Amino acid sequence: MKLLYAVLAGISGTAAMTAFLYLLSLATHRVMKVIKILGTMLTNRTQPDGSLSDAVSTKLIGTIAHYAVGVFLAVLYLALWDSGVGMLTASWGAFLGFGNGILAMIAWYFFFMMHPRPPLLQLKTYLITLIFAHIIFGFFVTYTFHLLQHPGYSFWQ
Repeated sequence: MKLLYAVLAGISGTAAMTAFLYLLSLATHRVMKVIKILGTMLTNRTQPDGSLSDAVSTKLIGTIAHYAVGVFLAVLYLALWDSGVGMLTASWGAFLGFGNGILAMIAWYFFFMMHPRPPLLQLKTYLITLIFAHIIFGFFVTYTFHLLQHPGYSFWQ
């Protein structure tokens, strides 16, 4: 049952993170749409002007990859909690998300540097934003898992 909770928590955290990035993209008019960025890079469909691909298959591949990584990270969180590292609290969720954010920033940086045709975007801004997006991810993963596993206990510690 814990594995199912982790999968649901990973979906929840990824959805919250994605919503944050899409709302930020809408508010700032900057390219922050992680699913389109990921899908464009995985399919190597960067447009000649450096923009993102709008193909349905690009979005589908980006969505599947993004949510798969989110579920994988949630399963890692579960492994940490089961081994006695951390607790199901808001502060631990944010801390784990911060750690994920640093790792994601490094991974995305190298992905952009190694890609033959990366899309044009403000990379520094995008990478820094990923840290905050992963803090949101970690919080929602932890909160969702907590609600499913311990509905009667205090999360806000």
